[in-house]
Amino acid sequence: MSTSTRRARERANTRERIIEAALHVLETEGVAALTIRRIATDVEYSAPVVYQHFANKDALVLELVAHGHRLMLTEFRQVAQEPDTDRRMMRMASEYVRFAGEHPHLYQVMNDPVVDADERRRVAEPAIDVLKELLITWSAAHDVVLADPDQACEILWGTLYGIASLSYLGNVGNERARRLAEQALRAILLGWRTEAPANGQPASS
Repeated sequence: MSTSTRRARERANTRERIIEAALHVLETEGVAALTIRRIATDVEYSAPVVYQHFANKDALVLELVAHGHRLMLTEFRQVAQEPDTDRRMMRMASEYVRFAGEHPHLYQVMNDPVVDADERRRVAEPAIDVLKELLITWSAAHDVVLADPDQACEILWGTLYGIASLSYLGNVGNERARRLAEQALRAILLGWRTEAPANGQPASS
């Protein structure tokens, strides 16, 4: 192994340790406990070493946001294996809310307006694309023409976000919120299937 290859591997390993430590702090104590100094202490590096990988706390939080969306993307891809298109959409709704319940602090920063909106959208794009693919496959199976698939996807994403937020209320909880998400998605999809065309163009909402 060449010296440059070994150094690159060591650098990658160091970065991974920093991310793992930051994720642990975030998931167990919340974003307020997440500081460069705290992470440096947890991984037994000096703060300058952490700064070599992340310019500041915002850059580290953005990486955690990207990590969260990668986890969600994995869940969506597993859902995509469901052969029935309707059950696939219901499972997607349920898994989205389940994810929010299992990773409350991570989910919060994934949707925190403090993180740059354009950057949040960029790292969320792969998961959103899978949702869009699921929706397009569903619409084709039911002969539903969506005038604007992007808008339809945003409607679903926003609905799930709202219901996932309700799951943190004591009188709702995650299990009930998962059922609500399925019911809401079922109602939206049924509406798109039965909605009369407007001005000759089937609407997406």
